[in-house]
This record gives sequence, C-alpha cells and structure tokens, in this order.
Amino acid sequence: MAITFYKYQGTGNDFVIIDNRTGAVSFTTEQVKQICDRRFGIGADGLMLLTDRSGYDFEMIYYNADGRESSMCGNGGRCLTKFAYDMGIHKEKYFFMAVDGQHEATLGEHGWIHLKMKDVSAIENHHGDSILDTGSPHYVKSSSDVMDIDVYTEGREIRYSKDFEAAGINVNFVENDNKQIIVRTYERGVEDETFSCGTGVTAAALVFAHNENGFNRIEVQTKGGHLAVEFDKTGEQSFENIWLCGPAVFVFQGEINLEE
Repeated sequence: MAITFYKYQGTGNDFVIIDNRTGAVSFTTEQVKQICDRRFGIGADGLMLLTDRSGYDFEMIYYNADGRESSMCGNGGRCLTKFAYDMGIHKEKYFFMAVDGQHEATLGEHGWIHLKMKDVSAIENHHGDSILDTGSPHYVKSSSDVMDIDVYTEGREIRYSKDFEAAGINVNFVENDNKQIIVRTYERGVEDETFSCGTGVTAAALVFAHNENGFNRIEVQTKGGHLAVEFDKTGEQSFENIWLCGPAVFVFQGEINLEE
C-alpha cells in the first residue's frame, strides 16, 4: 500500500502527516510504529491524520510513536494547522476537533502558529512537584540545572513509578532563570526525551506563572527551539485563554509502501 505523507516539525517535535479527508486510509498499530520508526520507517515522534469533521475546519487524529492513539499533542496541533493551510484550507481562524475537544488556531508572524489549549482548573501537589492536565497529563519538576539532567533515566523512573505506571504520565524538568523557563520532557508513548513537547511546555508555563492574576506570557526554551505560552490566570490554580505559540515547519514530502 503506497501512501503519500508529509513531514512537519515544531521546535524539533516531528510528525508524519497524512491527508485523510477522503477517509480512505486506516492504520494498524504495527503500521503506525513502522512509519514512526527512525531506522526502518520515516521517523517521527507521532503520526497525524487530517480528517473531515462536520461543523469544523478539520479533525486531528493523533498517534504516538508506539502506535497507539494518544491524548492531545500541542506541537502536533500547530503543525497540523500549518499543514491544513498548505493543503488549501485558508482561514483567519481555524476551528478543529481533537481528542480533548475543540481548539482554535491562527497563523502569526514569522511562521508561528498560535494554538488555543484547554482551560486548566487544578494543579495537584505531588511531594513538592506539580501534576496537571493540559490535554495530556504532565508531571512538572523544578530543576536548578536542567541541561545536566539524564532526562531519559529520571523521566522514565517517574513515568513508570507505581503512581503513574498504569496510565502513564509525561515528565517535565524545568529551570527558571527569571527571563524564561527551560523545559526538557520525557514523553510517554515515545518513551524517550523529545526535543519539545507542546502540552508539556504549556504545563510548565502555568506552574511557573509570574503574575498572581491576569495576563501572563512565558518565554520557553526547549532543545528544539523557542516557544511562548500566553494565558490569563483567573485564580490560584485556574487558567483560561491559554495559547501555545511557536513555529511549525514543513520538512519534506514523500511516499511510503506499507506492509498490508
């Protein structure tokens, strides 16, 4: 089965995207794993399908590199919006459906895509660290020197601890230098560190909000580049109008033959 694919990346978080508005394509778990494999496939942190959805500009179907359909992916949502534009869906504002509900997106300057995330109403304290859901579940841990951390080992230890092993959790290590936060993330489903994680960056920004109430803009540095998160803090642990902002870049187009 020959399938045309497109490769996009958002601050190094890379995705294979397929236009499935005709509904002609479906994948097994093993086929998704094959596509995302960095040695025997195209190589990506995840696979996305652009599909039709009544009442919306499109729907986002997202699979992790392990082949399973996943929770929300923020960088993926930004890349899929850019892909929709490149496929001729031109809008001032995009409204699309994802696994965690409706999202809004706009095209900004310098190739940036601004994606509205779900509201957050609670941050749980877990032995001094933070747990919250920004479309995907995230564990946020403060670090004084984040670039020296063995993210794979320490992130995997938390992700597979008895509290989180069953459902899994993404683990973010965050350093705050007062001008920006630096975020490194171990992602479940990829089961490794990724160069950037949109929902993880969003979670870290909310935890490190610098204004008690009102508008916040947090500058974020990841291994893959620079992002920003804007939001209104409406209470001690409540946040609305959350926007994940950053680049989304077309990498290449090709064709892959999949085993039936």
